[in-house]
Amino acid sequence: MRCGGLSGPNSNVDASGCHRKKTCGRNQPLRKLKVYMYDLPPEFHFRLLGWKGKTNQTWPNVDSHSRIPPYPGGLNLQHSVEYWLTLDLLASNIPKVGAAVRVQNSSQADIVFVPFFSSLSYNRHSKLHGKEKVSVNRMLQSRLLQFLMARDEWKRFGGKDHLIVAHHPNSMLQVRKKLGSAMFVLADFGRYPVEIANLGKDIIAPYKHVVRTIPSGESAQFDHRPILMHFQGSIYRKDGGAIRQELYYLLKDEKDVHFTFGSYRGDRIKKAGQGMASSKFCLNIAGDTPSSNRLFDAIASQCVPVIISDDIELPFEDVLDYSEFCVFVRASDAVKKGYLLYLLRGIKKDQWTMLWERLKEIAPHFEYRYPSQPGDAVDMVWEAVLRQKSAVQCRHHRKHRYARSEALLKRI
Repeated sequence: MRCGGLSGPNSNVDASGCHRKKTCGRNQPLRKLKVYMYDLPPEFHFRLLGWKGKTNQTWPNVDSHSRIPPYPGGLNLQHSVEYWLTLDLLASNIPKVGAAVRVQNSSQADIVFVPFFSSLSYNRHSKLHGKEKVSVNRMLQSRLLQFLMARDEWKRFGGKDHLIVAHHPNSMLQVRKKLGSAMFVLADFGRYPVEIANLGKDIIAPYKHVVRTIPSGESAQFDHRPILMHFQGSIYRKDGGAIRQELYYLLKDEKDVHFTFGSYRGDRIKKAGQGMASSKFCLNIAGDTPSSNRLFDAIASQCVPVIISDDIELPFEDVLDYSEFCVFVRASDAVKKGYLLYLLRGIKKDQWTMLWERLKEIAPHFEYRYPSQPGDAVDMVWEAVLRQKSAVQCRHHRKHRYARSEALLKRI
């Protein structure tokens, strides 16, 4: 098998490609990812949620939903990946079906997990308050760096077997370069140099959608979606997001197009979800970064996504064929007058229905849940880590094929 291939005895994907099935990798029980999690002090994770705990208590009791500190709502939720993965590991002693299991000995682990809620730290604690000279976010990053550099687990492989969640594009900003040997869980690579983050070692995880999930049985069919295409969000963006402004002026006066400025505050999240659920197509246009939560809101709304972002990297694309449930449009084509309208109006009912049916099938793969369920977003992220870990290990073995024989030769 080639390094990075998807088939093999420990793979959750068969050679034919599991994306042709309703659920990936569920034909037979396969080995779980063994994860060692550092017992970092609570200020790195659940205390950021206001959890106090008892003296010397590191983790909350996760046996009961009522005891689990809730994650802040609104747009905070979209980068909450760290929270769901940590909860899943804390619950690994509870009988469940999942792709990862927590181990207590780091020498037995495939991956060492760093439970720092970095996105929440950035969102809530990156600004100075009162007489602070250093923000809480910057202080926590500095302390985390000191902690990791002193650990034997980090020194063993230079951090290459560590997993750090930095899903918000501005999270871990002060230390990401020094921790770049680790495997990152990211939203995209938009604000990372290629030597720090790339598909060769890192994982792209879906945003947590913020609109209501439309149950499959309630999803409106073609004739009951009066809006052709929907976009609601910030229109005036910098860098690659300038295309939003161009599209706005091309489309704003079309009767069957909803293209408006709108933030996700208050009841606007609910209204955005209702608009998506009433639309045939939902536009996912590059903003300040190549990705946005809008794609995953569209999937939850079962509105066929139209992806206009040339540099986007997509979660689980090694096992999911996005062309089966999304429409891709090059940015240079999208800004041609009439192009997008001609393309989408030309997609007939039966063609749209095929995309929509597949969209309903894959939608559970993008749902973060606790407890996690087979094939949900938590499960899919762990499986992606296992595949990436296997590919990295394969490349390492290939690189060192001749090392042992060369060492033996020196002794002769």
